[in-house]
Amino acid sequence: MTASPASTSSPRGWLGDRIATLYPGYFALVMATGIISNAMLFEGHRGWSDALFAVNALAYPVLLLMTLARIARFPRAVWTDLTDPRLVFSFFTLVAATDVFGVGIGLRGAGTLALTLWLAALAAWLFLTYLGFSILIFANTAHANIIHGGWLIAIVATEALAIHGLFVAPHLGDAAPLVLFACHALWCIGIVLYAIFIVLFAHRVFFSAVRPQDATPILWVVMGAAAISTNAGAVLLAAPDLPPFLHAMRPFVEGVTLIMWAWATWWIPLLVVFGVWTHGVHRQPLTYTPLFWSLVFPLGMYALASLRLSQIAGVAALATLSQVMIWIALAAWLMTSAGLVSTFWRRARRSAAAEVSR
Repeated sequence: MTASPASTSSPRGWLGDRIATLYPGYFALVMATGIISNAMLFEGHRGWSDALFAVNALAYPVLLLMTLARIARFPRAVWTDLTDPRLVFSFFTLVAATDVFGVGIGLRGAGTLALTLWLAALAAWLFLTYLGFSILIFANTAHANIIHGGWLIAIVATEALAIHGLFVAPHLGDAAPLVLFACHALWCIGIVLYAIFIVLFAHRVFFSAVRPQDATPILWVVMGAAAISTNAGAVLLAAPDLPPFLHAMRPFVEGVTLIMWAWATWWIPLLVVFGVWTHGVHRQPLTYTPLFWSLVFPLGMYALASLRLSQIAGVAALATLSQVMIWIALAAWLMTSAGLVSTFWRRARRSAAAEVSR
């Protein structure tokens, strides 16, 4: 990345430094906040849902403006991140965040704005998809071990685009059948990409040396990608007025949806073990990092996916599981938010102290 501004003691310099070094996956904050807000709405907790939606209504435009400012002021830093195989898929958090936030807007009756956000997310997804996989082809090397859970953010974005599209399809008139077809296709693309990535990821984790610093919170995206695929499948199954061809796919969608939920469930205890091994056994410090938002999002998505699957499958126990998981996700969101505020406050105080000492 490019160097940050030389002076960070002034408020302007401090802000410029934050923009220059902005982590491209920071939109996971919006993803995590939005999915818990949406799940709370479906669970009947409107107060919590609206409060979290208000947070997103501030966080999303702030992060978007900071991203645009970074592109304008530090284009070389952005290009460096975009051409880094380890970081390029982090940009997909912008797509997923736009979709999750767009669904929340659509649930509150702003269909036109939700449609606009879906079209913007679709354009960003197309750009990042072919850029990201081109980077893997041209920038990867045989000896470079770059496989990690962050790659699966591309699957999360793809499935989020499918879910968002199903919510906006009724506003598209004659184009609605095409969008329904596209959403099924996006769901299928996400499933195939997951099948490819999970094999590579599992081989990396189970058959190569794993260091404590490798077991970052972004590993939870492995579960989150399976959970959002479950959620997308359940939404597809609940879609009304499907054309005969898509309706004939229901048995396939039902089977794959159950498989993805079961796979997401299987990963949760193992990911907890990773956390204990990293922070308990190897004493890695448990300090705030924006990667923790990539842990919070899967928890909220798993809660919502379990609720949606319970409605499709008629299994009440899954609804109970969802009710438990949503509060766990909220607790994780509150702790991560406290870490963000504390980190922001300490950095602001250091900047102010440096300014006074000048």
